[in-house]
Amino acid sequence: MGVSGEFWDPDGPGVLRLPSGRLVRGRALRRPLPDGPTPTYAVYLLGKQPPHVPWRAEWLRWPDFRLPGDRARAVEVLREAWERAARERVELACGGGRGRTGTALACLAVLDGVPAEDAVAYVRRDYDRHAVETPWQSRYVRRFGG
Repeated sequence: MGVSGEFWDPDGPGVLRLPSGRLVRGRALRRPLPDGPTPTYAVYLLGKQPPHVPWRAEWLRWPDFRLPGDRARAVEVLREAWERAARERVELACGGGRGRTGTALACLAVLDGVPAEDAVAYVRRDYDRHAVETPWQSRYVRRFGG
């Protein structure tokens, strides 16, 4: 996959292993940054602009319990996160680390080959059993990319 230390610890907090072997970390921004390596690229899923971080980060406007404001941009940003996860430490995060983060992780799972109708269950099993909090977030994943 790459030189040791370039990727997340597969057993680290919030780390999801996609079927391809890519590792992506989901987290709650309301909690302290976990110990260990920092992201090299992050996508922050928030209704308002996130605070500055010392790594490359994208802000995807996504209000709590809702869907992304710009669906086309969401596809672009999530596709870039998925592509970067093959060679970098990618983090997806929202306030609580479950609804928007779980939805975005499920979309990455779809990009990675998980059937869209199975992606929410995949993320709930391997990331957080409470991930993807609303029916419209689940529907968004089922329709993602298609």
